[in-house]
Amino acid sequence: MPASSTMADTGNRPGIGIVHLGLGAFFRAFGVPWICEAMQAEGGDWGIVGVSLRSPKVRDALKPQGFIYTAMELGPEGEICRTINGVQDVLVAPEDPGAVISIMADPDVKIISLTVTEKGYCHNPATGKLDLDHADIRSDIVEALPKSAPGLIVRALQMRHAAGHAPFTVLSCDNLPENGKLIRGVILDLSRRIDADLAAWIAEDGCFPSTMVDRIVPATKSADIDCVKFLTGRYEAAPVVHEPFRQWVVEDEFVGGQRPAFDAVGVQMVADVAPFEHMKLRMLNGTHSSMAYLGYLAGHETISQVAEDRVFEKFVKYLWTEEIIPALKPPPDVDLQDYAGHLFIRYANSSIRHLTWQIAMDGSQKLPQRILSTLSDNIAAGRKSPGLILAVAAWMRYVGGVDEKGAPIDVRDPLSELLHTVSGNEKGGDKALALLGVREVFSTDFATAIEPRVKSAYERLLTVGARRAVGEIG
Repeated sequence: MPASSTMADTGNRPGIGIVHLGLGAFFRAFGVPWICEAMQAEGGDWGIVGVSLRSPKVRDALKPQGFIYTAMELGPEGEICRTINGVQDVLVAPEDPGAVISIMADPDVKIISLTVTEKGYCHNPATGKLDLDHADIRSDIVEALPKSAPGLIVRALQMRHAAGHAPFTVLSCDNLPENGKLIRGVILDLSRRIDADLAAWIAEDGCFPSTMVDRIVPATKSADIDCVKFLTGRYEAAPVVHEPFRQWVVEDEFVGGQRPAFDAVGVQMVADVAPFEHMKLRMLNGTHSSMAYLGYLAGHETISQVAEDRVFEKFVKYLWTEEIIPALKPPPDVDLQDYAGHLFIRYANSSIRHLTWQIAMDGSQKLPQRILSTLSDNIAAGRKSPGLILAVAAWMRYVGGVDEKGAPIDVRDPLSELLHTVSGNEKGGDKALALLGVREVFSTDFATAIEPRVKSAYERLLTVGARRAVGEIG
């Protein structure tokens, strides 16, 4: 039987120092444990209040167990369960946005962290700017009780400014390049439309450190809940599961220098996170998305199944060596080929059932950072990128909503209706050309540069299927 160990709840809970927007499985399997370890190492009141931006599901699952939950590590040596006691409460923003703003505005709260996925930033992925046509943003500009994550942050900062308190640090933990700069730009864009003096204060005194986060956290399944019950002897409605590996790189820029003792527990505190995040976004997330679209079309349910397929193994290693690594500047003391080798070992971990369908979600928001940025650099350098071009074509085939066997695909994407409509009006390779016209994803110049190659790759997918098309690369 697999091994099990626990990290018990000890002592009284700390005071609230962090409010986290978007308390999903990822942050509960990644950020919360690390914050707990930092408090164990050097103390501090860094208790967390989570905020659900849409649904009461997480609150309702965790509240009966006092917001304590199990994080189960899935590795080659078996399962290891740890009890995580860092979340003090969970609020549901649509039920009472005023209560959320009030706790964010409390001067004892020093950090607002967030994992709201790419679409939660209410920005245009192609430009990085605030999307002023977004329904929530239009509402948040005129209404005091906001709907969006940026709106909640701006209104809470407005309350602190009016009370003469210091701003909080905004700590993005989403997989976005320069996520700190992105959220800073979005917050300043929105605040300028509400109060120019507020915007100037945020620009002068606020801190928005960029971060790089890395841990594979698949969706929790009923079998995982059963396993946690067997190993711990107690039923939990919302445990989380994760791989053994974790990495957190954070720019050390916090308001008043106030933060948990991250550096005492293995978080890498740096002056510039950009080399680390580019490495991760392009090498891990870029190949993850490529494997998700092509692997799903080829009939693979999980990333480990894709990795076990020798055709895909050759393809992924080709992507790293020939298309992705040449476009990267490595972080200090990092060998990118060695990093790629460790990534593939993680992909092949069959204990982690990371669904290709799950990774394929929200592709219109992910594609620019994960794949198109590398393609753009390669175009500028005159490097051919047939593998990444094929991945873009596979995304186009996927969002069309029908797989290679003619079965419907449940496409989850904020632009799903637009993508389906655009691709549905054309046939064959012309579908690819139509999707290149979606300006929320592709700029005009970039679309023109890749147009003939994407059309050809899309037609190849239609002719021979994803697996054979993958086998023709490299």
